[in-house]
Amino acid sequence: MRQHRLTRRLADSVTGPAFEQQLRDDAAACESVLEGLLTTAAGPATRLSAAMRYAVLNGGKRMRAALVMGAARLMQGGAQDEALDRRMVRVAAAVECLHAYSLVHDDLPAMDDAATRRGQPSTHLAFDEATAILAGDALQTMAFEILADPLTHPDPAVRVALVMELAQAAGAAGMAGGQMLDIEAEASSFDLEQTKTMQMMKTGALMSCAVVSGGLVGGADSQLLTALRAYARQLGLAFQIADDLLDYRGDAAVLGKPAGQDALRGKAGFVTLMGYEQAAAAAQAMIDTANAALMPWQNTAGYLQNLATFAITRKR
Repeated sequence: MRQHRLTRRLADSVTGPAFEQQLRDDAAACESVLEGLLTTAAGPATRLSAAMRYAVLNGGKRMRAALVMGAARLMQGGAQDEALDRRMVRVAAAVECLHAYSLVHDDLPAMDDAATRRGQPSTHLAFDEATAILAGDALQTMAFEILADPLTHPDPAVRVALVMELAQAAGAAGMAGGQMLDIEAEASSFDLEQTKTMQMMKTGALMSCAVVSGGLVGGADSQLLTALRAYARQLGLAFQIADDLLDYRGDAAVLGKPAGQDALRGKAGFVTLMGYEQAAAAAQAMIDTANAALMPWQNTAGYLQNLATFAITRKR
């Protein structure tokens, strides 16, 4: 397996070289672990394995992976810890597997019916619908298999906490429930509060899981876990508002997926409900609140704080 640098760079800004390099290093480390896990998990159903690889190893931002690793480092300061490096990247890979599963299923004709994802044909078009459903199912279960493995953490209590965190993010009170509300939003007029609830479940739940899981694997105390949850709540909603802003004015060639899909499907997003400028201002206010929650850990929280700003300044 290729080795990737996981050194702790205290980022100066979202455009600074230290932050950008750390983001690349974290993405590369996660990709390397995912590659190894998918190779190990490959069974006789080679078409299924190929679809899983296609869905996961497709050049995503690895934002959730970076959140896991940034949160895991908060209690470590700038010190190198090889054991923590191995554990946190496995947690990051598990979160990315679950995220990939959700995207594969979201793109299906019965859901968002999206033809492209990250500039490539959606998994159900690159393979077929049945294979895509099975690939999503397998990636979801693989995520829990990774977290339950003693390689992820020697303490069974930590592993149970990680599994519980991911299960709650994925289930009826999280992503699955949020997707159900998203489907219902096509046939009814959701107001701003209903839209916030839907997006906190559909998008925010897994982002919050990534942050909190990083804290758990990094040995965060109860005070830091509380702060991480506060940070993640604000970040998850701001991230989705930024997605709506990109969907409203974005370039499909840059986004890697069709723009304007929510409007075409009759769903009222944050831009429709708030207006472009007000939505952008709300996202910035949420990021300011998120970053303020980490102020007591200012000496080591720079990377997480810059990730929050990156979440609303990204171009795709």
